[in-house]
Amino acid sequence: MTNLIRAEALKIRTTNTWWLFGLGTFLFTAAALVVNIIQAHLYLTVRPQIPPGASAEQAQQIREQLAARDDVAGEAASIFTSGQYFGLLLVMLLAMLVITNEFFHQTATTTFLATPRRTRVITAKLITVALASVVFWALSLVMNLVAGSIYLDADGFSPHLGDWPVWRAILLNLMAYVIWAVFGVGLGVLIRSQIGAVVTGTVLYLVGTSAAQVVFFVIHEFWIKQDWVLTAQVVVPSIASQIMISVIKLYPQSPAQWVGAAVLIGYGVVFGVIGVLITRRRDIT
Repeated sequence: MTNLIRAEALKIRTTNTWWLFGLGTFLFTAAALVVNIIQAHLYLTVRPQIPPGASAEQAQQIREQLAARDDVAGEAASIFTSGQYFGLLLVMLLAMLVITNEFFHQTATTTFLATPRRTRVITAKLITVALASVVFWALSLVMNLVAGSIYLDADGFSPHLGDWPVWRAILLNLMAYVIWAVFGVGLGVLIRSQIGAVVTGTVLYLVGTSAAQVVFFVIHEFWIKQDWVLTAQVVVPSIASQIMISVIKLYPQSPAQWVGAAVLIGYGVVFGVIGVLITRRRDIT
């Protein structure tokens, strides 16, 4: 197994894939970091006033919103996990390419002839992309910790790196990276066409998330006006990832972090099993 993992890692290192995705991770993390720092600065230092004409109920809602925003540890966790949205997309695409490259370059036959036990091959690919996702997560984490700590100190706040909720968000972010790499392997197995897999995965991730939010909102507003409808958005993997790492609730009806983690783990197991089973049974020609 060790030799198979080394071989898979060599395939990644000897192409332009790794540094292109690394550059993308750097740029997207930097952009998200700027946005999150600006948001944290506004939330923690700018105190909006309650409008004079606001009713008692409106005033109470505004106070509750301000109280929820006034959470330094929550904002620190958000800053230290910056870049997750596009970072997950990149590791998923990288994992897809690890699978689809075999068919695009017609090396799948050689790979499976050298190692006839296909379960070992797909397991090695899963482990390799998981390790690669850890590298990309570490790159974004270092950027976030350095820039985030500098900002918080400049604004007179502690980075709260001694608080467990902050580290829990950081570690759950790592888990999200690993699981989305597993997603990529599963999708790559299902859609062997390199272009087809990349386009499908990207569209489902970027468009599917927004579309799902709209669908749940419409159902809630015009059909079933129950809070559980909005809570159910957690079944969408990308939303589950965001809920999982958020110390502050993304929206009033969002469930606890562990729910997002459970949903994401479930998807990871399903996609991993699908990848192994299909690879074992499908004709590679």
